Amino acid sequence: MANDFLESVIKQFEYYKLLGEKSFEQVSEEQLFWQYNQDSNSIATIVKHLWGNMMSRWTDFLTTDGEKEWRKRDEEFENDIKTKDEMMHLWNEGWNCLFNAIGQLKEEDLGKMVYIRNMGQTVTEAINRQLAHYSYHIGQIVYIARMAAKDWKSLSIPKGESKEFNKEKFSQPKRKEHFADEVLGPNKSKDE
Repeated sequence: MANDFLESVIKQFEYYKLLGEKSFEQVSEEQLFWQYNQDSNSIATIVKHLWGNMMSRWTDFLTTDGEKEWRKRDEEFENDIKTKDEMMHLWNEGWNCLFNAIGQLKEEDLGKMVYIRNMGQTVTEAINRQLAHYSYHIGQIVYIARMAAKDWKSLSIPKGESKEFNKEKFSQPKRKEHFADEVLGPNKSKDE
């Protein structure tokens, strides 16, 4: 059961990572740095925040507080990334840190206590907390990209195609598989 949880959560993180990347592909480099106003974040700034959070939370995940002393959270919201390559470096570094940490977990680790700002939670709770946090920010990235893209290609069921989508799904036999397998592929690994 616990291994099912770890496999599922890895697929869910991979899925949200892919949604972000499919959003980046649909906008120009300039649009990655656009802000609605001074109080809002650009896509690149959200990536920078995700990177800072991931590096802090997942470095020495089981042994140190998730809010590292070296983290400069307020600086994560400065819109100072200059290129898509710089943004993608942070994006990939953060995700690699996360996947390396989760990839080392064993079933017996899930009930262990970890801390974020001295607040204890089980490893399972900490993983769920970060999954919710990252999907929240990936949703912001998708929304900004969708507004900016000239010819947006839907990342889910395109508008007006739900009936056909459901017809195709219900024409198949019942089965157990992860929802992300259709996008990621059933044997997708984080290293591919």
